[in-house]
Amino acid sequence: MRVVTAAEMYAIDRYTIEHIGISEEALMENAGQAAARVLLERISPFQRIAVLAGAGNNGGDGFIMARVLKSWGYTVDLWLIPPKERIKGAAKKALEIYENCGYEVKSFIGNEPLFFQQMLSYHVLIDALLGIGVKGPVQSPYKEIIDAMNHHHDAVVYAIDVPSGVPADGGEIGAAVYADMTITIQYPKLSAYTFPIADYYGELVVVDIGIPPRSSEHHAAFRKVWMKEDVIRTLPERKRASHKGVHGKGLIIGGSQRMTGAVMMAAKAALRSGAGLLTLAIPETIYPVVASGVLEAMYHPCSAKNGGFAGEIDLIHLDMDAIAIGPGMGRLEGTKPIVQAALAQEVPVVLDADALFFWSDYARFLKKRTSPTIVTPHPGEMARMLGLSIREVENDRFQVSRQMAIDYGIYVVLKGPYTIVATPDGKQYINTTGNPALAKGGSGDALTGMILAFLMQHRSLEAAISNAVWVHGKAADFLVKTKHSPFDVLATDVISAIPNVLSSLCKGKK
Repeated sequence: MRVVTAAEMYAIDRYTIEHIGISEEALMENAGQAAARVLLERISPFQRIAVLAGAGNNGGDGFIMARVLKSWGYTVDLWLIPPKERIKGAAKKALEIYENCGYEVKSFIGNEPLFFQQMLSYHVLIDALLGIGVKGPVQSPYKEIIDAMNHHHDAVVYAIDVPSGVPADGGEIGAAVYADMTITIQYPKLSAYTFPIADYYGELVVVDIGIPPRSSEHHAAFRKVWMKEDVIRTLPERKRASHKGVHGKGLIIGGSQRMTGAVMMAAKAALRSGAGLLTLAIPETIYPVVASGVLEAMYHPCSAKNGGFAGEIDLIHLDMDAIAIGPGMGRLEGTKPIVQAALAQEVPVVLDADALFFWSDYARFLKKRTSPTIVTPHPGEMARMLGLSIREVENDRFQVSRQMAIDYGIYVVLKGPYTIVATPDGKQYINTTGNPALAKGGSGDALTGMILAFLMQHRSLEAAISNAVWVHGKAADFLVKTKHSPFDVLATDVISAIPNVLSSLCKGKK
C-alpha cells in the first residue's frame, strides 16, 4: 500500500484524469460511494447523521456520501458551510445531483446559532470540510466548527481523507478534528504515520477508488506500508538439507560492565530469529556473566579497560557473514576504534545504540564501503547524528530518514511508532506493528539481533530489515493481545514471543 504527500496525490489525480482518461466526476463518485459503504457497515439507521461539507473536493465527497446514505433510508442532514456559489467543478456537479434527488441542503451561512444548537443532537458527524489542501492555521468559521465537533463527546466523528485541519504531510498542527475514524481516499497521507498527528486520525481505513497503479508509479516517491503479505512473500524457507553454516555466521560486538544484558538480549533475539552460528565479541571482564547466560553462542573475549572495550579487537581470524555492533558497549574512548574496525570488514554491518554515538568520526567514510551499512537510531539519536532537534526529526521523519539514507548510501531504520526503513536508493517502508509495550529498555537491542539474523538469511536487504522490524512489533502485539498489558512487557518477553510470530508466518506460506 503506497503512502503519498498532498502534492503527489494531486499529481496522481491529474495524471489519472488527463492521461488515463477517468473523469474527475467519476473519481469523486467512486470516492463518495466507497466511503459511504464503509459507513453503512458501522452506522445504525436509527442514528442522526450530519455531513459537514466544505467547498473543495472533500466537500464533493461529502455530498455523494450524504446522497448514498439518504437513499438507504438513513437520517442525514447535509450542512453546507461556505456560500453555495463557491462550489465549483466536480463538487458542484455532485451537489446538483444531490439536489436533483429531492434532498435538502442546509446552509450554515445565516443559520449559525441553529447549526451549533442542532450539532448537539447528532449521533454521527461526518467531517468533509477541508481535505488535504490545508495550509497554515484554520480560519473562521471552520475553526469554531472544529472546536464544537471536538467538544461533542457523545457523537462519533468520521473524517474523509484526512481530519480537517490536519496537514497531510505532517508538521505543526493547530485546530484540527479529532476523528474516531478516518476514511482515507486511495492512499494514506504521510501524516497518518507521524505523531502526534496520527492520533487525530483515529482508526484508519483506506478505500480504493479505481486509480490504476500506473498513476502513482509516475508521480509518487516509492513509499509503502510493509504488510503481513509482504513478510510471508519474502520470508525465506529452510531446505531439508540445510545446516547451521547456511543460515549465517553472525558477530555481535557489545557489552560492558554496566550493561551486560544488552548484548545478551541482542544475541538471544538473533538466535530466536534463525541465525545459524553466532559469536559475541565482548570485554573479557564480562565474559563469565554473558557466557553463562547465552549458552548457544561462541565467544571472542577482548581486552578491557574500565569495564568496557580497551580499544583493540582482532577480527581477521573470525569467520562472519554480518556484524551488529553497539548494544551495551558504552561510550568510553576505547569504543571508537572498535566501531571503526567493524566498519573496515567487508560484510554488512548494523550500527546501533552506543555505536551511533561516534557517528561524526566515521560517517564520511560510509559511502566508501562496498558492503551495506544499516543504522538503527531512535529520534533522539537521529537528532544528535544530524545536528537537529528531536522536534525537527519527528515533524519530518520521512524526509529526514530518506535524505540520510541517500546522502550516506546506507539503510536507515528510524525507530518509533511507525518505524521507517529507508534505503540508499530513496525507497521507504513503513511498519505498522508494535505498541507502547516496546517503550522499554532492551527493545532496541532485541531488534538489532533480529536484523542481524534476518540479513544473513534473506536475499533482499530491504526485505530482511523490514521483516525484522515487522516481526519485532508483532511479537509485542502478540504479548499484549494474549497475556500481557502494555505496562509489563519486558524485552525478554518480546524475544520469547518471536517463535509464535514466526510459526504463524510459516503456516501462512503453506
